[in-house]
Amino acid sequence: MRVLNYIGGKLVEPVSKKYLPNHQPSTGMVYGEVPDSNNEDLELALISAKSAQKDWENTPAEQKFKVLNAIADLIDVHREKFALAESKDQGKPVWLARNEMIRSAQNFRFFATTAMQFSSESHAMENKAINYTLRQSIGVVGCISPWNLPLYLFSWKIAPALAAGNAVIAKPSEFTPVTAFLLSEICIEAGLPAGVLNIVHGLGPKVGQSMVEHPGIKAISFTGGTTTGKHLAATAAPMFKKLSLELGGKNPNIIFADADINKAIKTTVNASFMNQGEICLCGSRLLVHASIYEEVKAKLVDEVLKLKIGDPSNDENRIGAIVSEPHYKKVLSYLEIAKNEGGVFLTGGEAVFPEGFEKGWYIAPTIIEGLPLQCRTNQEEIFGPVISIMKFETDQEALELANGTEYGLAATVWTSNLNRAHTLAAALDFGIVWVNCWLLRDLRTPFGGKKSSGVGREGGLEAMRFFTEPKNVCIAF
Repeated sequence: MRVLNYIGGKLVEPVSKKYLPNHQPSTGMVYGEVPDSNNEDLELALISAKSAQKDWENTPAEQKFKVLNAIADLIDVHREKFALAESKDQGKPVWLARNEMIRSAQNFRFFATTAMQFSSESHAMENKAINYTLRQSIGVVGCISPWNLPLYLFSWKIAPALAAGNAVIAKPSEFTPVTAFLLSEICIEAGLPAGVLNIVHGLGPKVGQSMVEHPGIKAISFTGGTTTGKHLAATAAPMFKKLSLELGGKNPNIIFADADINKAIKTTVNASFMNQGEICLCGSRLLVHASIYEEVKAKLVDEVLKLKIGDPSNDENRIGAIVSEPHYKKVLSYLEIAKNEGGVFLTGGEAVFPEGFEKGWYIAPTIIEGLPLQCRTNQEEIFGPVISIMKFETDQEALELANGTEYGLAATVWTSNLNRAHTLAAALDFGIVWVNCWLLRDLRTPFGGKKSSGVGREGGLEAMRFFTEPKNVCIAF
């Protein structure tokens, strides 16, 4: 399958006519081509975006709603096609990809509605003046999305940017380009004006970095690794660009003795190993009260050993393939690091070669115990089906263990004690805290992390505020 760029409302080849190989993770084989775009393609996209932006900004909110809602409806219509493509491209099970297509459509539908509801403030100065705030579109903005939840996070960025009246230049990951390409076709069918959205495929250091460097792109929304985020921030900051960075995580999942243990374990299995652990919100550090540690460990191991690994198109399989060979090798290298650090492997710890898919990139879901907080396994983001398990004695110790990394994206607390839940939620140094649940998302709420997990917030009105510039107008009486 050959992916094309989407520029000026048309599907076009890269100017260089050069392509990159696209691999199918479940087999390890090349099955398609991705444009190896460069600055020339980016310039064409920028010309297209600039020419379309003002008309789109001035398009009535109701019309924006109709177009964005049409895109959502078409994703729903073609959900199975999108899900099969996402699974083949990313390695995740098809059943999971189907769920992500539902959320992708919801992203467009939510921000279609938001376009009609978004408003600004006014402030009266008693008998002196009235102040009001204009929320104006930024212009041309850049959206760079990752390979773990390709269309889910691609739409999460694009939809609010368009709803706020911007023109968008977007770059999906070169590892997972296909659903972004399919979205291009849907945008044409939905009647999105030419140039309002431009999708340029290619390598991050070549296309993504050029987007950040380009003075014509006024804001960047990026989701990806912390190292890359630091580099992009160093480039964008001297240019005074608006920047939203959703980066890595080393998320704690804390189980207290008064928790519903069976529910906590069932949810923990999902929170640890869904999407092969390739979700920034996955719980990679399990912290368990000492009084229930052995019980939780035994039940967790039993549940994880039941997880079936293999062909992503088989709905009985819960664990699919790792997204790429480089990432597969990275995760395996961390298993060696954990062994050298003295970790005890309760499950997994090795590559898996399912029958008929021996050349694919599979890793068994892995639970490791016996490691201290400060070791690399507990401090660095592995981003795979690997978790550690540790015990704690007191609430304070649990808090110190949870907060004891450079990351601060999400934390989960399992307890029936209301006072403990509120106290910990306030003290945990994370952008998101779930209590007795995981990945329960209301699209109206702010999303993002603290410390090395990112800068800024997305979601709901936070996203609309990011993709607009506020202007105060003061009129004297």
